[in-house]
Amino acid sequence: MGLHSDIFWVGRQWAVTGAGIQAVDQRLRGVLDIDIARLWNDAHVQSRRAKPGVNVEDFDKAVMMARERFPETPASAPFLAQLKALGVIEAPLVSPVVPAMHLRAEGKLARFLPQWRVRR
Repeated sequence: MGLHSDIFWVGRQWAVTGAGIQAVDQRLRGVLDIDIARLWNDAHVQSRRAKPGVNVEDFDKAVMMARERFPETPASAPFLAQLKALGVIEAPLVSPVVPAMHLRAEGKLARFLPQWRVRR
C-alpha cells in the first residue's frame, strides 16, 4: 500500500497523511502504520514505538503532528444519555448512516451485468 495522497508532514522514517501515520519505507507494506481511529490509543501507539528499527525521535514527532492534525473526538454517547435523562432531548436522534447497498443480480449471468468502479 502506498502513501495516502494527502501528505501533511514527512520525516525521515514516518509521514503524517490523510490515513494517519504511515511508514515512509513502503517495503513494510503498512505493517507499522497507525490509522486515524487508533491514533489516540496510547497502548497501540506505544506498541508501534517499541518495535525494533523505529526511529523514536521521528516517530514521536509524527505522533505529535498527527494528534495536532486529527484531534481526539469525544465519545458522545454518555453525553447524549445525560441530556436525555435531563429532558433536554425530547425527539429521538436520527443517525446519518448511509443505507446498505443492495445488489440485484439474482438469476443473471455475471458476464452480462454492467461493470462499475468506485473512482477517487
